[in-house]
Amino acid sequence: MSELSIIQKTYDLIKWYVPIINRLPKEHKFTLGDRMINSLYELLDGLIIARYAKEKLTKLEVLNSQLDILRYQTRLLLDFQLIPGHRYEYVGKSINDIGMELGGWIKEQNKSKSINLKTK
Repeated sequence: MSELSIIQKTYDLIKWYVPIINRLPKEHKFTLGDRMINSLYELLDGLIIARYAKEKLTKLEVLNSQLDILRYQTRLLLDFQLIPGHRYEYVGKSINDIGMELGGWIKEQNKSKSINLKTK
């Protein structure tokens, strides 16, 4: 099931990305870095909570926004020359993979919602 896959991919991203973010220079680590790390953990928490929630759609849409913010924050790391291009490509692909699964999950929930509305 994709719910499990997206949680595992997010977990793997955190394992890979947090040590890199923790090595940022002090002037970035305690601002952008800490925000990114908190966002990553909130994303994982949110996905796990959404997995068990009765009403998933609203939670998933919020997570989609958080993921987009993480994309921009990651791009800032590249623009500030704080991560090399190959790491940016890897993390970008990882975030996009998570985004594709999240988008699929949202689409699935939208379908379920419209089916439920039609049957009422």
